[in-house]
Amino acid sequence: MWYARCYVGQGLVEYALVISLIVVVVIIVLALIGPALVDLYNQGISSI
Repeated sequence: MWYARCYVGQGLVEYALVISLIVVVVIIVLALIGPALVDLYNQGISSI
């Protein structure tokens, strides 16, 4: 019985690690592209 719980716990840990990795990648991408997006937004607002 406890053996099956180990597999369930392992699956949850793997999902948590994958989600954490995705969050870190998204944060890095936004940090790199963020200033360019702000400039693009400001240019669009200025042209209106």
